[in-house]
Order: sequence, then structure tokens, then C-alpha cells
Amino acid sequence: MIRLLFTIIAGVLLGGVVHLVSVLALPRIATQDAYSRLTPMTKLNAVTPLALADPNNAPMPFMDPAFALAICRYDLSGGPLKLTVPVSQAYTSVSFYTRNEVAYYAINDRSAGRKVIELDLMTEAQHSELPEDEEITAADRLIIDSPTATGLIVLKALAPEPGLMPQAQGSLAASRCTVQTEAPPPPKQPEPPPPLPAPAPRSKR
Repeated sequence: MIRLLFTIIAGVLLGGVVHLVSVLALPRIATQDAYSRLTPMTKLNAVTPLALADPNNAPMPFMDPAFALAICRYDLSGGPLKLTVPVSQAYTSVSFYTRNEVAYYAINDRSAGRKVIELDLMTEAQHSELPEDEEITAADRLIIDSPTATGLIVLKALAPEPGLMPQAQGSLAASRCTVQTEAPPPPKQPEPPPPLPAPAPRSKR
């Protein structure tokens, strides 16, 4: 009886381990993941609007027909990425995924608190190479570290009514996702002190 109980427990544990390994390995071994499906229809390091959700021909699963959708398929090997997304009237969100579809960051118009969601995306190595500038703070420049050099940025804009869908699509169409190839501006040099006043001429007696 005890041997049978141990056999059942061992079988359950082995099945759980196999299931966990298969779930974790599936994004890496799948040939038709989101990145592969979106590659033929999107441009690299550019925002590409997607067609509205259609049950018969949806490029991504679980697409909500109330949202306009755009994709930026990025590659940071050429330099950091600058992302700007104008906020729509209702709701706008930006989500970041690695090449293997692992979500690592998300932001929306509420948390951004601005009319434009603006941030820099780079690898940890590129972030460490940035010059230290005391004038740049977290409020002025939002920097996101990508765990991988390639990945996907998913932009969504809500259209609460069908008539507002063109406005939601227009805000995503105005978004920009470009590589920063130019070197950052050098830090400001301290201004030289003003020259000392010339001494007053001595009066002759």
C-alpha cells in the first residue's frame, strides 16, 4: 500500500515537472510565435498600425475590437529607441515584450500623466554607457531597460464608441518608434568666472 502511494505521488510530481518545463519552453521552441507572425506585416523599428480585429483573420489572439492596435517590432543592436505615443481621448496603453513574448513593462496615459507617452528603450549595456547628467531626472526622461535586444511594443488606443475608432487609429498612426543613432549632447561646461575689475589708476601728487 505504501509503495503504491509513493508511486502515485512520484507520478504526480513527474507530470507536474514535465508540464512546467513544457510551458516554459514553448515560447522558445514555437515557430509561429507573435514575433514570427508579425514580422511579414510590420517594419523594423517603426510603428505599424494593424487592421481591426477580425475573428476570421486576426494576426494576434484575443484582439479586442474596441481597441485600435499598432506594433513596433524593435531591434536595439543599432542603438537605443525613442518612443512617442500621443494619448487618445479615451485610453492609451503601451506594453513591452521580449522576443519570447515575456512581458516586462507597461504604461498607460493615466500613469504617464501627459498628453504624450514618451520614453527611451535600451539594453542594460546601453543604459550603463549613458553619460551622467544631473539635469536629467526620472520625470524628464523615462528610460526602460529591455532584457533582450529584440522584441515587440504593443500600442493600444480605446474607442468607447464605433464613431471614435478613427480618432483612436489616428493617435496611434502619429506615434513614432525610431533608433537614436546620434550621440547624446555633451554635458554643459561651467561658465568661466567674470574677469576681475581693473585696478583704479593712482592719482599723481
